[in-house]
Formats: sequence, C-alpha cells, structure tokens
Amino acid sequence: MDNLAEIAPLAGTLGIEVDQAAPEEVRGAMDWAPELCTAAGVLHGGAIMSFADTLGGVCAFLNLPDGATTTATVESKTNFFRAVRGGRVHGITRPLHVGRSFIVVQTDVTDDEDRRVAQITQTQAVLS
Repeated sequence: MDNLAEIAPLAGTLGIEVDQAAPEEVRGAMDWAPELCTAAGVLHGGAIMSFADTLGGVCAFLNLPDGATTTATVESKTNFFRAVRGGRVHGITRPLHVGRSFIVVQTDVTDDEDRRVAQITQTQAVLS
C-alpha cells in the first residue's frame, strides 16, 4: 500500500501507514500528533475513526466480489475505551461478513502498550 496517500489523500494527511494488507486481515498504525488532538493533548476521536475507516476500506476493497469496483462506508459504530496522549495507535481490521452487496469489517485499535483504545464496526456498500 505504498500509494495509499494517492488513493486516499486524508490517509496521507493523517500519516496513516498500512503495514500488512490481505483479505483476511489489514494492519496499520498512526502516530499521535498535537495537530490531531482535542483538549488536553488527547488524540481526537475523529482521527481514530478516520484511521479505522481507512483500514476498513482497504479490507473491504480486498474482499470485493467479482465485478465490483469499490466500496463506500454506509455505517460506522465506534466504542472508545481509553485516551491516547502519545505514541502510536495500531489497528487490526478483519472482515466479519463478506457479501455481494455489503461487507462488514471490525477494527480493533490499541495503543503502544497493546491496550484497547477503540473498537469500530463498519458496513461498507459494494459498488460496481
């Protein structure tokens, strides 16, 4: 995914890296940065959701059925469990359901100490 920033410019702006990309699992990371924070130096929930949406989109794309060209997020549910005040967040996305019309993925986001930061479940529409 060397060209991720070209495909999804926001991913480049946020500094999202995809370390591993296969249909069964996508792994990535994003650095904490002051410009991505809300009050008190806490990584903004929107940045975490964008991180998860990027990994989820890659996972859904890699699971497209024959004849489909892309996906679009139609629903995203996020649970936040702890604040991130430094380091990196790490994400692992796995498909929960791969269908002809929708693909559902789950992204688990952890901090550098492998503590769960958030869990995101997304539904991606399959587009042709």
